[in-house]
Parts: sequence; structure tokens; C-alpha cells
Amino acid sequence: MHVLIAPDRFSGPLNAVQAARALASGWAETVPTDRLSLLPMSDGAAGLLDVVMAARGGSLVPVSADGPLGAPTVAAVLHVPGDGGGTAYVEADQVLGTHLVPRERAHAAKDGSSAGLAALLEAAVATNAGRIVVGLPTVAATHDGGRGLLGALGGATAAREVLARRDLVLAVADDLPLLGLHGAGALLGEDPDVGPALAQELERDLGAMTADLERQAGPPPNPVLLSAGTEERHGRLASSPGSGAGGGVAFALRLLGARPMPGADVVAGAVGLAGAVARADLVLTGSAVFDAPALTQSVVATVARTALDRALPVVVVAEEIRTSRREVAPLGISGTYEVQDTSRLRPRLAAPPAADLETAVRARARRLARTWSTS
Repeated sequence: MHVLIAPDRFSGPLNAVQAARALASGWAETVPTDRLSLLPMSDGAAGLLDVVMAARGGSLVPVSADGPLGAPTVAAVLHVPGDGGGTAYVEADQVLGTHLVPRERAHAAKDGSSAGLAALLEAAVATNAGRIVVGLPTVAATHDGGRGLLGALGGATAAREVLARRDLVLAVADDLPLLGLHGAGALLGEDPDVGPALAQELERDLGAMTADLERQAGPPPNPVLLSAGTEERHGRLASSPGSGAGGGVAFALRLLGARPMPGADVVAGAVGLAGAVARADLVLTGSAVFDAPALTQSVVATVARTALDRALPVVVVAEEIRTSRREVAPLGISGTYEVQDTSRLRPRLAAPPAADLETAVRARARRLARTWSTS
């Protein structure tokens, strides 16, 4: 039996590459004769470089950049050779991630800057890649609408010149807008370390700033690309789908002509998901949390839709399952399993310590192999 193992990252230090290895190790302990193919995935946020490099190779270019509050941090850009100079992959989470300011969330949201991303973009341009893919997290440590990034690049006009003649793609985890009742500011307000009052203050500030930038820069050269693959133009770029990713960095990059696309779909194309699925008999995927939003835009959803085209069974493993059988059925998902067994007859087990999560994932894979392998 040929099993494709294509998970997203789990929580803590268990990234997608490590999760795939843990699932494969557990499965092989039960059914060593099965053929296992590992294809770790990403939604464009943390781990983008790891999964693309695992599938495609390439060269890492070290970059010295500033973090959200100006502290120096070491990052990298991945260059994958190919036609037209190849593709450069930029993982914005390296300089904008919330993990960089674990105890200064409010300070970073109010006063932090996205300027550090400029160094990564300049390094990507220096590779002479004709295509640059920028992976953006849904939530970032900063919430400046990309103001710091544009400033570090010399303003919108100068930045467009820097990125001229390159296909700039944004791999966004979801289509959250920057402004509005259901935008990035509203999501930021749900963070207890930030709170709704500060989030509303930032919303007002960004509303005025983005309006000025849109007037000065003019309309972006590309229409908004929605998850369904259709194009739609909006009166305000700051209210368009995907503009809120990375604390609004997506808005700034859209001003420069970037095309927003679902991150998991971008990664699927980069790592060859469709071809890998075509060679498999069963697909095993997973993530930290599998909930209702993940049914539309997530690694699990992308993997499941790809397998559905070939009527392949898909099994999902997650630390938390918040969906029902009825909800997952349209995606062709055959089974969902939590890393740790739970039931209505006993309370939910506490999440395993980070050091033990890999062991728990491996143990779950051992049990799954007994159920799903036909060997």
C-alpha cells in the first residue's frame, strides 16, 4: 500500500517536516511493508521554507534583519532555480511572527514595525528570481498596515521599481481583510494581551493611513484573486480579501502589484501535491487544530480536495478536532482522529508537553496503520 503523508505543522516545535516524519515512523512500526511518501505542507505561514526545500531543494540565502521591535534577528530566503531565474521564497513569519515578542504583544502591535521584511525582499530580488513568493501569517506581531515595510523600501514608488518585472505572489493563510468588522483589527482585538480598545485605536489610524496611501499610489496593477479562483475589484484595497495578512503587510504588497493567493494552494503547486496524490492509495494529513474555518482554507482542505479528485480516502490527525462527520464529508475525508483519544465518558486529556507531542503523534500513527492499511 502506498501512503502519502502530507501534514501541516502541529503546535510548539513540531513543524510540518517533523510531523510527517513522526507519522511515517509510527505507521512503519505497525506495517513496515507499506510504501510511505512524505510531503510536508504549509499554508504560507511558519515553515514555508522548510517544506519547499524538503520537496524542491534550493539554496538558502542568510539575511540579517530587524524583528518587530527592532531587535536583530537571523532569517533566510530560499532560492529554487528554474525558468526565468527561478523562484525566491520569503517567509515573513521570520521577522514578523508573534513568537518574536511573546511578552510584548501590545507594545509590538502598537509600536512595532514591518520594516524588517524589506531586507528579505531585497535579498529575494538579489537572487535574480523572476518570481517571488511571500508567505504571510494570518496574525503577526505588528499591525502597521505595511507602513514600516514601505518606508524601508523608500516609499511605494521606489518599492515598485525595486520589484519591477517580477511576479510577486502572496501566499496567505486566509482571506482576512485589513479593515472592517471582520478584519484583521477585529481579530487582533480578541487577543487578551492587546484588547479591543487598542485594536480600535489602530483600526482608526490604519483607516486614514491606508486611504492616503491608496490615493497616492493609485490602483494596484492586479485584481484581487479570491480563493474560488475568481477575480473581483474592490473600492478600497484595505477592505479587500487577504489584505489583512501579516498585520496588513499584504495591503502594502498589494499596492506594489502582488497577487494574493491561498497559501496552501501555492505550496501545493510548489511541492507537487497533485502528482504525489496521483501515486498514492491513501492520504494522511493533519494539523494542530481542525475546525470549521479549516474546511475551506487550510492545508487539510487543500490536501483533501486534491485527493477527492481521484476518490482517494483521506485521514486527518489533529491535536484538536472541532468538526463533525457531516461537515467533513463533502471534502471526501474518511476519518478524523485526535492525537490523544477522548470520549464523552471521560474528560479531555491535557495536551501533551511539547517534548512529548512527537511521541504522541507517532503512537497515533501506529494505531491508524492497524485500521487503515490493507497490507
